[in-house]
Amino acid sequence: MIDKQLSDREIKALQIAAKSKLTQKGNVWLVPSQAGHGEYEVRPDPQAPRCTCPDYEFRNARCKHIVAVEYVLMREQTSDGRTVVTETVKVTRKTYSQDWKAYNAAQTHEKSELQALLYELCRNVPEPEKRKGRGRPQLPLSDMIFSSTYKIYSTVSGRRFATDLREAKQRGYLSHLPHYNSIFNYLESEALTPYLYELITLSAQPLTSIEEDFAVDSSGFSTGQFMRWLDVKYGTKEDRRQWLKLHLTCGVKTNIVTAVQVTDGYAHDYQYFKGLIDRTADAGFKMREVSADKGYLGASNMLATLQHGAIPYIPFKSNLGAGLTR
Repeated sequence: MIDKQLSDREIKALQIAAKSKLTQKGNVWLVPSQAGHGEYEVRPDPQAPRCTCPDYEFRNARCKHIVAVEYVLMREQTSDGRTVVTETVKVTRKTYSQDWKAYNAAQTHEKSELQALLYELCRNVPEPEKRKGRGRPQLPLSDMIFSSTYKIYSTVSGRRFATDLREAKQRGYLSHLPHYNSIFNYLESEALTPYLYELITLSAQPLTSIEEDFAVDSSGFSTGQFMRWLDVKYGTKEDRRQWLKLHLTCGVKTNIVTAVQVTDGYAHDYQYFKGLIDRTADAGFKMREVSADKGYLGASNMLATLQHGAIPYIPFKSNLGAGLTR
């Protein structure tokens, strides 16, 4: 992992690599000038790279055009030799007619299909070592993950949800019927977190052959817990809900979620970008493009995306644009 601040030259180089068409002719690359002054010839020799631009001739050091070619070469080498050319294009939103027959079938069978999918995901969950001593025996972890996830999906109270659990037990999706209080206890257990992360990634794998463009973002959501805070201006105490933040990677075409990370509500988005796309790549997705907002802009995130053979589409911040073109 490369952890540093982008220099002005690296920012310019990333702009060129992302927005301009770089053409290779033998050992020479033709790189367009950002100021519109034609093209420069770059020879990306690892030992002694050269460029015909005035900046290289004056400084006799790596210029932004050489660095841009190095980014493009890195992108090609990490995508199994596939040449990737980036251009600025105008995207128009395509609309589709609604297939009401398929939509109605999906809605009317969603609940039963969810149970079957959830059962298949949970059936191979490894069971932890049984605790020793007295007390009630532990319920199978696969049953508890199934019940807890299904409970959240149902959106009803724990007592009303007991009917759904009995039906799932009759269909063979549960080996034991848990009490609703047991479900509440497991929902509060942090031990379930790594299993849920893994099941999210596992459920996305059937779409590895379809999805290749991804977006990274985060969304805050409130919890059922409250915190007390002091309003300094008015000197009054109020109860506010605590909230968390969900960082995720999702497919642009199918909206499938491939990786998630839950943090406190004030966690900075930037530091979770690399882990999300790494887990997406580990799941078997071959990424072509990764989009994100300005909060994710930085050298480590840009280069991590390039190393996976994908093109990063992260807009530059307004305070980085002034004086960077020549």
